[in-house]
Amino acid sequence: MQNWFETKVKSLRVGEDGRERRVNETYLLDAVSFTDAETRITQLASEFTRGEFSVSGIKPSNIVEVLTHDAGEWWYKAKISLVTIDEHLGKEVKVNQYFLVNADDLKQALIRLEEGLSYMLVPYVVTSIALTAICDVFPYFGDERDENEQPTQEETDGEEE
Repeated sequence: MQNWFETKVKSLRVGEDGRERRVNETYLLDAVSFTDAETRITQLASEFTRGEFSVSGIKPSNIVEVLTHDAGEWWYKAKISLVTIDEHLGKEVKVNQYFLVNADDLKQALIRLEEGLSYMLVPYVVTSIALTAICDVFPYFGDERDENEQPTQEETDGEEE
């Protein structure tokens, strides 16, 4: 299970006019705990920022799944509602889940969301889609792996010796 955290990083950026200004950018990353999230965003931010920066906030996110595509300039947060039956109470219960999808516009975000949710067997309703301030998303084992870390058994099963 993934634990997504929204992190905010303050840094200096050079604008189009050549002047430096302080920016506060939001990133979503998968981490085990707050400590892990702070360690990972500090390491990542040192790679994509020049000069000094600070981590100004970390909070758990209610995102269930991130639907990524190769192309897509913006990140959209979608809320879907599922209706399930509580067996103990015998009543219908509405459950909300949140997804993040990257797209170039709102229409494309909806299309990509529907494609990404095509595996769901229960009926759902998309109740909202909104543009977020998230600049980038970092899954736990995206392209980063400790050099000393050994591959898992699943990773080595597909390799021929």
